[in-house]
Amino acid sequence: MAEPFHEQITTALDVERFELDLFRSKTLWLPNRARGVFGGQVISQALVAATQTVDPAFGLHCNTSLRVLSKSDAYNPQPFTRLRDGRSYVTRAVKALQSGRTIFFMTCSYQKPEPWQPVGQWPMPQNVPAPSACVLEEDNYEKLAQEPGLHPKIKAIYRDFATERTRSPIAVKVALENDSLAGGATRHMYWLKARDIPKYEPHYQKCILAYMSDLYLLGAARRTLGLKRFGKGPQAVSMTSTIDHTIAFYDDAFDCGDWLLYVMVSPRAASGRAIVYGQIYTQGGSLVAVTTQEGVVRADIRGPDAKL
Repeated sequence: MAEPFHEQITTALDVERFELDLFRSKTLWLPNRARGVFGGQVISQALVAATQTVDPAFGLHCNTSLRVLSKSDAYNPQPFTRLRDGRSYVTRAVKALQSGRTIFFMTCSYQKPEPWQPVGQWPMPQNVPAPSACVLEEDNYEKLAQEPGLHPKIKAIYRDFATERTRSPIAVKVALENDSLAGGATRHMYWLKARDIPKYEPHYQKCILAYMSDLYLLGAARRTLGLKRFGKGPQAVSMTSTIDHTIAFYDDAFDCGDWLLYVMVSPRAASGRAIVYGQIYTQGGSLVAVTTQEGVVRADIRGPDAKL
């Protein structure tokens, strides 16, 4: 039986350089039922381009992005500003344009490694099911689509999600959802890996991880609030959209071709916004990256000034 087709992560991250500090994306992905293109892809493409302007002695350690992403016109010139070239740190600013409008802004910083410095980290959660004991998300969606009595429109949506996940360059498995912590907090955990990749050099691994880091993260806020993906009313979500996204990298030895555990917690939501913190671990327990994302998370509730 032939393996199902999926996009290669190298295709998703590919950019064209046509001036010294000017790059252009070749493809952008508009997820099913999304308001705009996938922000993780824009982040990763910007990092691929920015890294080409930096001395290889410096490794990416942090990036922060602000986004207003559009649905159309996949070709986004990405001009750079070389903010700083220091002895230990290098900083770049990236602006993505679409039809003359800024849709994305990012700063990214590179550091000469200092492996002689002290090391510390939060431990990896215990009792997490191994990847082999978890189910691919496309299989979960197919199972949901086969539930008896399901409305045909919902069935079609689940089938579309299953197809989308099958074709994605990133495989995802649910490890634990709504994992209770002391004090009433909940965590959400997923296994992720890039499908069928060789072992790339560290700087490209970080670009792949940036792509992966935007998957499911803001959804942890929706799940923490108990909002449903479909339907109407105060228990249903009406909109989710990222405002800003930060990734701090702390390891050069990870491989995105192996399963990585993404642990997410949303400590606060109010006024139609929510914040989520994430930690990404190797199976061996090394905390390789820490993420923060704030975004719009709105329930289907009309405000006092809404038009009837």
